[in-house]
This record gives sequence, structure tokens and C-alpha cells, in this order.
Amino acid sequence: MSSSTTRAGGSKHSAGAFDVRNVIAALIGFYGVVLVLMGLFGNTPAEQEKTGGTNANLWAGIAMLVFALVFLLWSRLRPVVVEEPAGRQDPEDDGSGRTAAH
Repeated sequence: MSSSTTRAGGSKHSAGAFDVRNVIAALIGFYGVVLVLMGLFGNTPAEQEKTGGTNANLWAGIAMLVFALVFLLWSRLRPVVVEEPAGRQDPEDDGSGRTAAH
């Protein structure tokens, strides 16, 4: 699976960091880490009483981390392929497949 291929219609590459699944995974993962830390270090008996004895922050954080991991795996295993227009060319590419030396 190559990140860049050339065809008669233009070149194709994966979206990489610009894939919305990566952004979603990062945001959900960040909030998941915050909730896990709050569940581990900020769990008081008063909070346990509110949730019926369940550490809700910890379990919600773990679920969010699993969700973020699934999104990351999905974006790695099935990348979005972006096709560039045929007329667009790299300014340093001289057409020989090599980049120009400076």
C-alpha cells in the first residue's frame, strides 16, 4: 500500500493527518484520558454515591479511549485516498520523477 501513486489522471495519496477520523480520535482520546485520570485520582465517596457506587468517570474514560483506538485503527487500515487534479504538479519536480537539486 503506497502513499503516493501516479496515473494518467494525476497522483493519489492518503489524507494522513487531515483525515477527519484522526481528528475525532485525538479529541475523544484526550477527553478519555482526562476522564480516566479524574476517575482514578478524583473519585470521592460523594461522587460514588451520586452514581450508585459506580466510578462513572473511569468507565466513561475507558470507553472513550477504546472508541479513539478503533477510529485510529480504522484510519490506518482503510486510509482515505485523495486524488490531485491532473494539471497540478510539484514545483520542484522536473518531470523525470526526481526532484531538482538546489
